Amino acid sequence: MGGGNVKESGMLRLGRILYTNVWPVYHYFDDSALSFPATTRTELPAVLNRLLLEGELDMSPVSSFAYGMATDRFLLLPDLSVSADGPVRSILCFSKKPFAEAVHGRIALTNTSATSVNLLKIVAEKAYGAKPEYVTCEPNLEEMLEHADVALLIGDHAIRADWDNAGYTVTDLGAEWKNWTGKSMTFAVWTVSKAAAGRNPERIGELADALADSKRRSLADVRPVAEKAQAELGGELAYWQGYFENLRYDLTRERLEGLDLYFRYAREMGLLPQEAHIEIWTDNTRIRVNE
Repeated sequence: MGGGNVKESGMLRLGRILYTNVWPVYHYFDDSALSFPATTRTELPAVLNRLLLEGELDMSPVSSFAYGMATDRFLLLPDLSVSADGPVRSILCFSKKPFAEAVHGRIALTNTSATSVNLLKIVAEKAYGAKPEYVTCEPNLEEMLEHADVALLIGDHAIRADWDNAGYTVTDLGAEWKNWTGKSMTFAVWTVSKAAAGRNPERIGELADALADSKRRSLADVRPVAEKAQAELGGELAYWQGYFENLRYDLTRERLEGLDLYFRYAREMGLLPQEAHIEIWTDNTRIRVNE
């Protein structure tokens, strides 16, 4: 069914990030239980970013940077994010030398998420004063480090590489950001197009409530989510329980302050073409949190 026909039928087109880090938000979520027709498409962050920007999705979690590229067209759903107040455990740099030294050389970037790529550029250039050469690669650690001094992996690729670590120095970008700025880092946000929010405020409200309810139930007891992750990806149950308990899934003022700082640095470095003005969707009322 084409995009136009989907719109005409009243179907709400939802996205979902492929990585495990969003699982607590979705573990108890069922799009078929909504009172309106909805379809969910699961993709890598980079694909969801493109689909949302091209108008092929009405609501999706996306990398924070993708939202920053188009804050004039999108709103954030309240109380939903993938954030870390320190180590994130799944956005990792691997290097043969200490990170502070290796970051001055060539950096191999993953091709799967803009937020982490630009966070690494901000940390390398602003925190360490480096002027590295960047190359973009498929997420294969050994091949990346054949041609570079630092390799960035995210999500499940990073987790597996960390488990299999063959003696590389591992640097957690969430920890780097926290140590440098004192703020938390928000890696993904749930966005809804202003057009969809204007057309269907009741549906967006129901959807936001359903996602928030799934998140609350998951975080009250992460064991079922951790067991699913262990069954599908391996590893120890205790690892996955710790992984999900470590992440932050809220969107508090503290998260928004960290996100705003990230956007400001990205703008200063020319990574964002314009200023990003964060707006939160809430029952037809738009709250602007930074001017």
